[in-house]
Amino acid sequence: MSRLYTVISTAADIAAHFNAEAKADLVVPSETVEALPGLVIFEKGGRRILREMDWGFPRLTREMRERDEPPGRIGLVADLTNPLWDSMVVHPQYRCLIPLTHFANPHGDARAKTRSWFSIVDRPLLAWAGFCRNVPDYGPVYAGMTMDANSAVMPYNDRMPVLLESQDYARWLGGSIQDVIGFQFRPPIAAERMQVLDSDDLWRSGDLPVALRPQMALL
Repeated sequence: MSRLYTVISTAADIAAHFNAEAKADLVVPSETVEALPGLVIFEKGGRRILREMDWGFPRLTREMRERDEPPGRIGLVADLTNPLWDSMVVHPQYRCLIPLTHFANPHGDARAKTRSWFSIVDRPLLAWAGFCRNVPDYGPVYAGMTMDANSAVMPYNDRMPVLLESQDYARWLGGSIQDVIGFQFRPPIAAERMQVLDSDDLWRSGDLPVALRPQMALL
């Protein structure tokens, strides 16, 4: 599954789309990879709030401790029964919406992988079903749930984000664990609705899709 996405929008437009509150000085990252900041929407006291968090829950194994390594980051939720998630995913207070316009997958030769971008033609601003939590010693973090890929994504990766329609937002944020399972195992968004943008940009280049660079410059 992709560990790179972008949201080409302003914080004000994101907040308006999700009917959320946001600080006036909130900055939208040009792209987000695991362990770096991204934006999420969560509910608290009946209000939706847009804020910055780090993408990825910390994970520190015994071997990592022995080698005095820093914790890794896990930003994707595939198995809901994994002990990393099973005590959290049942509680709606840990749900969030991750705004994005495009997610990317690496493509090509192992030593020269490039960025291939995926978006939904009829939905310029998307919501990825996610989970968030304030972790002691690390602060607020989040991760996105994945599902089986559709035929547009499958040549690049067998997993893709669980993308929500506007009418799904409230049920995701407040629904039961049965709703969560249902979202993960329902059919993915139709491949016919997706646009695939292959590029020559190297995976770690930091470059956005060529067609989006003028939009980012305006923002």
